[in-house]
Amino acid sequence: MTRAVLALGSNLGDRLGHLRTALAVFGDSVLVVSGVYETPPWGDTEQPEYLNAVLLAVDPAAGPYDWLARARAAEQAAGRLRDPQRRFGPRTLDVDVVAVWTDDDRPVLSDDPELILPHPRAHLRAFVLRPWIDIQPYGQLPGHGWLTDLLTSGPAAAEVTELRPRPDLPLESGA
Repeated sequence: MTRAVLALGSNLGDRLGHLRTALAVFGDSVLVVSGVYETPPWGDTEQPEYLNAVLLAVDPAAGPYDWLARARAAEQAAGRLRDPQRRFGPRTLDVDVVAVWTDDDRPVLSDDPELILPHPRAHLRAFVLRPWIDIQPYGQLPGHGWLTDLLTSGPAAAEVTELRPRPDLPLESGA
């Protein structure tokens, strides 16, 4: 059985609806989902704010590329259009495979440009780390360390105050 941490983000259209679309695509493999956070855009600031969440999924048959295929299917279901001129531009839905572990709890490492694992910028992003802590308070990002350390003393620490929890926007697995 593999497990994966996936980061969800949306800043166009029905943002919460797009996050729910991702949950529907991952279906019964979703074990737990974080709360929703509203965050300023990252990398390309000339765009609307995001809603972000993180989910933990498990599947006995899924390998790393299966998680990537599901992520892309969720983005497609939400009408995602990629603009090659704006790598970090606005999107209906972005689903990043952050980390994957094998059935014997070993992190999957990959330097394939199609799927770098763990995600090469996850340790820099408060909008990934903070929601992840919601679902795994003692979690670790492979190769980078404890989530709480990354969020409090790493480069992401400067962004923590910009995250706004949105408990008024429920996002539960099975919702």
